[in-house]
Amino acid sequence: MAGRMTRFLGDSPFRVLLRLIVLSVIVGLVLSVLNVHPFDIYYWAERFVLRVYHMGFAVFSDAFGYFLFGALIVVPIFIIMRLFSVMGGRRD
Repeated sequence: MAGRMTRFLGDSPFRVLLRLIVLSVIVGLVLSVLNVHPFDIYYWAERFVLRVYHMGFAVFSDAFGYFLFGALIVVPIFIIMRLFSVMGGRRD
């Protein structure tokens, strides 16, 4: 069991716990210096989810429009590259 846990964590559980504690303190200090509080992050995420919820299915129609707009550029370039690849591969 200990071997599986060590393999999953990438190191011994004690070392991983110690590393996580040290990183948490460092990140907490950096966020404190930047004047970012945990509730700010929570409220930001909450507002984001509510905005997406209130937009409803407009998100999907916008995403589909972006998909079509990107496909107008990507698909022809892909076809041209494949044609050059096929024509370049023939050495008659």
